[in-house]
Amino acid sequence: MFEWLRHLGAWTIDALWKLGFASRFLLAIVLHSGQVLLRPQLLIREMFFAGVLSLIIIMVSGLFVGMVLGLQGYNTLVRFGSADALGTLVALSLLRELGPVLAALLFASRSGSAMTAEIGLMKATEQLDAMAVMAVNPVARVIAPRFWAGVLSLPVLTALFNVMGIFGGYYVGVVLIGLDEGSYWAQMQNAVDLHDDVINGLIKSVFFGIAVTLIAVFEGYDAEPTAAGVSSATTRTVVTSALVILAMDFVLTAFMF
Repeated sequence: MFEWLRHLGAWTIDALWKLGFASRFLLAIVLHSGQVLLRPQLLIREMFFAGVLSLIIIMVSGLFVGMVLGLQGYNTLVRFGSADALGTLVALSLLRELGPVLAALLFASRSGSAMTAEIGLMKATEQLDAMAVMAVNPVARVIAPRFWAGVLSLPVLTALFNVMGIFGGYYVGVVLIGLDEGSYWAQMQNAVDLHDDVINGLIKSVFFGIAVTLIAVFEGYDAEPTAAGVSSATTRTVVTSALVILAMDFVLTAFMF
């Protein structure tokens, strides 16, 4: 009769334990981050892995999202005689919401899952234990460079996503549909505010980068040292990151806008 209550209690205890462990894990990363500066080649290599290798999916996705926004926005605005405001609609939609959120989701799916799988495999093959035996701190050597690489890469990827999306909307609205090019850019320039739209959107991406990368490295470090454990940790990274991104987006939007 009370079986569901027992399962709920066990789930709550496990969730609280993981939250506390993740908080201590983040503190350990911050404390050992100074060593990353002593070996910048590690950070550069991880930024290449997390950021540069994600460029294709980010830029292509941004282009198509902008093209869809151009089509849907034009079909809506033309009913009210406001088709010239298409640039404003595309830019504000991307800069405020779609750019940071979709870029973070894509980043979690590609780079976050890869980080989890890589760290989980290192744990399964006892590479992390071997580092500890050789007096090499695995948090400083493996975790911290990946964490900061993700935090630094996501805002840049978000900016590229926004740029490609705006040009996608331009291609559909100006090149295909035939709107006036000057109106597209002028309306956008008049409506977009540097602080309220551009900077706030990038601030969102920084918070998303911290959350997604922390989840990725934590799940990899906490994964069971088996093939099934690494697979489950990779799945949890993508699912948890998606939920956290959407929840954080609501909270940040409520404060910023």
